[in-house]
Amino acid sequence: MNREKNLDEIVSSLEKVRKKTPLVYHLTNTVTMNDCANVTLAVGASPLMSFCLEEMEEIIGFASSVVINIGTMEESMVKMAVKVGKIANRLDKPIVLDPVGAGATQARKNLLKELLSKVKFSVIKGNVAEIKAILGLDSNTRGVDSLENEVNGVELGRKIVEKYGAVAAITGKVDYIIGSDRSIKVKNGSSKMAKVTGTGCMTASLIASFLGAGVESYTSAISGVLIMGISGEVASEKFIGTGSLKVSIIDNISTIDKKMIEIKANLVS
Repeated sequence: MNREKNLDEIVSSLEKVRKKTPLVYHLTNTVTMNDCANVTLAVGASPLMSFCLEEMEEIIGFASSVVINIGTMEESMVKMAVKVGKIANRLDKPIVLDPVGAGATQARKNLLKELLSKVKFSVIKGNVAEIKAILGLDSNTRGVDSLENEVNGVELGRKIVEKYGAVAAITGKVDYIIGSDRSIKVKNGSSKMAKVTGTGCMTASLIASFLGAGVESYTSAISGVLIMGISGEVASEKFIGTGSLKVSIIDNISTIDKKMIEIKANLVS
């Protein structure tokens, strides 16, 4: 792995986002919606959220990318998710799937089965338990939280790539990004980030921001995951409490630059 080349691509991608200000449409959960909007703005993109099916064709038409996050399982989500995905595919818009709580309930399993059979995703981002659930493997969860410890992230990611043709971004103590012919580990972040709800959802928004700027899927996934990891790690170094930690993460995303990325990035092939 050429670390310098990877970092140059990430910095260049960040510059593209801040120059182009891509519009990211979110069909997402109501728990973290505001935080996802704020990190999208912080990285340099523009967020849009809607649960109105009547305007989907028009919204996705002028959006740059799409996030589908199933964290809040409600009637509108079940009705809209596949339709949103199909519209985005038809209009050639890249989509990030965030299968929050994938193995927690049968309703989530059913929705994801339909989504993955009918919609093509650019990136599938989830924790280990969610990725295992998508693949039909036994997983250990509590609600939407993963209780998995040991993991061969590269092996799991390759199964996602082979089965669904999407880049896999598997988050945890170590983050794994797996493409069709490349893989990398991101060892940034902090255990304190688990005390803040929605960092995974926010990461999906970051990845979609890069996709919306025209960055290819693998680099978009690395960039989004790395920027969240660095921002959380730096915020945790001055930990006061969980409320200020979330604010500090968003602050760091908004101010992250080439110097911080080069100093802090912990990428391992």
